[in-house]
Amino acid sequence: MAEIIQERIEDRLPELEQLERIGLFSRAEIKAIIKKASDLEYRIQRRALLKEDFINYVQYEINLLELIQRRRTRIRYSFKKDEIENSIVQRVQGVFRRASAKWKDDVQLWLSYVVFCKKWTAKFQLSKVFSAMLAIHSNKPALWIMAAKWEMEDRLSSESARQLFLRALRFHPECPKLYQEYFRMELMHAEKLRKEKQEFEKAKMEVENLDYSEEILSGELARIVYKNSVSIIKGAEFHVSLLSIAQLFDFAKDLQKEIYDDLQVQHTDDPLTWDYVARRELKMESQPGEQPATKQARAVELDRKEERCCAVYEEAVKTLPTEAMWKCYIKFCLERFTKKTSSDSLRGKRLTRTMMAFKKAHELKLLPEVQYKQWAELLLQQDFFKEALEVAVAGTTLFRDSVTMWHMKLQVLIKSKSTDVARLFEEAFVHLKPQVCLPLWLSWAEWSEDTQSQEDTEAIYKKALRAVTGADSVTLKEKYLHWAYRSGDCKKARAVFRSLQENRPFSVDFFRKMIQFEKEQESSKMVNLREYYERALREFGSADSDLWMDYIKEELHHPLGRPENCGQIYWRAMKMLQGEAAEKFVTKHAMHQAGQL
Repeated sequence: MAEIIQERIEDRLPELEQLERIGLFSRAEIKAIIKKASDLEYRIQRRALLKEDFINYVQYEINLLELIQRRRTRIRYSFKKDEIENSIVQRVQGVFRRASAKWKDDVQLWLSYVVFCKKWTAKFQLSKVFSAMLAIHSNKPALWIMAAKWEMEDRLSSESARQLFLRALRFHPECPKLYQEYFRMELMHAEKLRKEKQEFEKAKMEVENLDYSEEILSGELARIVYKNSVSIIKGAEFHVSLLSIAQLFDFAKDLQKEIYDDLQVQHTDDPLTWDYVARRELKMESQPGEQPATKQARAVELDRKEERCCAVYEEAVKTLPTEAMWKCYIKFCLERFTKKTSSDSLRGKRLTRTMMAFKKAHELKLLPEVQYKQWAELLLQQDFFKEALEVAVAGTTLFRDSVTMWHMKLQVLIKSKSTDVARLFEEAFVHLKPQVCLPLWLSWAEWSEDTQSQEDTEAIYKKALRAVTGADSVTLKEKYLHWAYRSGDCKKARAVFRSLQENRPFSVDFFRKMIQFEKEQESSKMVNLREYYERALREFGSADSDLWMDYIKEELHHPLGRPENCGQIYWRAMKMLQGEAAEKFVTKHAMHQAGQL
């Protein structure tokens, strides 16, 4: 092994001599590089190989390359790159080859190899890397796409990219993403040829002998990919994705029209088709003589476009009267309503359209649960409290087991300052399962804090804690403790803390809040702080190193603290903390002691 390492170090000597001779590194730095290189070589030559050693080797060499670049820039010296950088790049490629051969299944290692080759312009090598990687990871379409894009965009080889896509489709004949990227590649290829032809024509050069057939220039290869893919991948979503790609290329108008017409014929029963056709009206350009000049004219023009969109949606919900279709229609109306506009007239029309869409879907019993909530929220924003309540009542009638609907109904009553709020909370708990009721309990407590007496609010918190158990109760306990401190004082918070101290589970924040409340008092009691820390450590002492550290600091810095207790707390922490938490504690304790000194 020593002979191999010595040989590899000797191989480095020419580049190291050049680095010293041209003044990029000093003699001392060269010696340090040799020492580090020897250590790294030893690690990757030993019998029991570790992947981390190869990664560290590569990272060291990359750091060295970047340092050389920075120093070249500083002294403005750009020669001898073949003897220096290229030598290092080839060595790193050798290390990557060994590592990827040893750990073939590590995709991240392969990707690191690819990134290195791209950055350090090893283009010839990169083709081989992709070939080797795809031979092992042929089951990953994303890697095929990456390789094909590189061939197309970096090596400017459309033919190589095409071959890669065709090979990939043999492995993944039903992968939508592969077809999408292959379709895009063929359109890019046609666009590139068109630009080349234009340049030749501008230069008045002969193009008859060059391969610029009209079919290829018009995107016929992309059309073939489109036809093959839609015969295999069904569904409007995939069809629309190809149309969106085609629309990026101005020359492909005929292909765009063909795809659009096929979409309307083949997927009439899919809401996505109608949604796409309707939204397309927004993108339709005005006639040259009809371009609006003023803000008001632009608002009128936009209103016309939105009317045309809604006309398509109205036809859609008649042709396809489903919940999914109405959902698309209402989503569009809400999106337009939330768009900013300075035109009150346009905003008013948008609101009217939205309300009408909600109402019609509700009457047909085709309004999803989530959109009942959106409807009620929209009515509340407009201060239509009566209508919002009607919608919320309808929602809870249809979705009696939905905590979202009950919560919405209660929000409407609270905002309208109804006297029936408490009664409705009680009614909701009758219809809902206890395990989903936490949002309602929190809302009831918040409402009571603002409108009811402290006795009533405390009764609600106590009732909630009897009803809510498990992890959900943690949030309630924190809220209850915080309310007690805000509504009374630290004395009341202490009483609540003690009433809950055996009512598990807890969060660390529950104890930290109580510690903070105690410390905010003019004369905070160390005996109480010790009690809170001890109870917190009983629950979280095996994992939370910060709690132990804060306890030690409290004993050191509190006027009534006992610094002599710190050693005992430290050893208790070392017994309880495990693994990484123990290491973290030791580090923080050492840093704190250093700061104290």
